[in-house]
Amino acid sequence: MHGLAVDAVIFGFHERQLKVLLLEYKSTGLFALPGGFVREKENLNDAVRRGLKERTGLDNIYLEQCYVFGDVNRHKPQVMKTILKANGHDTAENHWLLERFITVAYYALINYENVIPKPDALSDSCTWYDVDALPKLIFDHGDIVAKALQTLRANLDQKLVGMNLLPARFTMKALQQVYEAILGEQIRRTTFQRKILSLGIVKRHGKHFSGSANKAPYLYSFKK
Repeated sequence: MHGLAVDAVIFGFHERQLKVLLLEYKSTGLFALPGGFVREKENLNDAVRRGLKERTGLDNIYLEQCYVFGDVNRHKPQVMKTILKANGHDTAENHWLLERFITVAYYALINYENVIPKPDALSDSCTWYDVDALPKLIFDHGDIVAKALQTLRANLDQKLVGMNLLPARFTMKALQQVYEAILGEQIRRTTFQRKILSLGIVKRHGKHFSGSANKAPYLYSFKK
């Protein structure tokens, strides 16, 4: 469908850092969010899920639509011409890929450990970057990341983000680290634990023994 695109901010969590998956286009030094186009006989959400599976290899990813980006100044045909030319494609001035696009933006939450990133046909790499140390992105993709992060923060408790960013069983400390990475601020341990337990969203299991028995933390899981 000409003029319509989808872009996804794929969040992961690793070593206490919130990560975003980015593509680097071949021989250009240009970075972008994973995205694509919608086929004429394809549902919008299905188009996003298809693109996510191609980049991550995963099905059943948590996905949330967060905004539609359609400002006139996001239209920069020279950027797309640079990408296509670097891949050996010479396009006419009236080619549909050089036209103005409106993009529907999503954010996805996935377990970092389960992903083997796969670049697309136009890219050299598909790699994780710290959310607070991203390279400069093409078009308005930086604004898309900011909007996705804003939406994620606003929905932090309601969407149970840890269910998607952590393994099935986790420590309270690991869950707190997820919250701190997303919010960009430190949280007092006792305050955080009291809040999470009061929400009634987690179930406590046995202790996780990795050292001294008296210091072993309990494991938790999210209730169904």
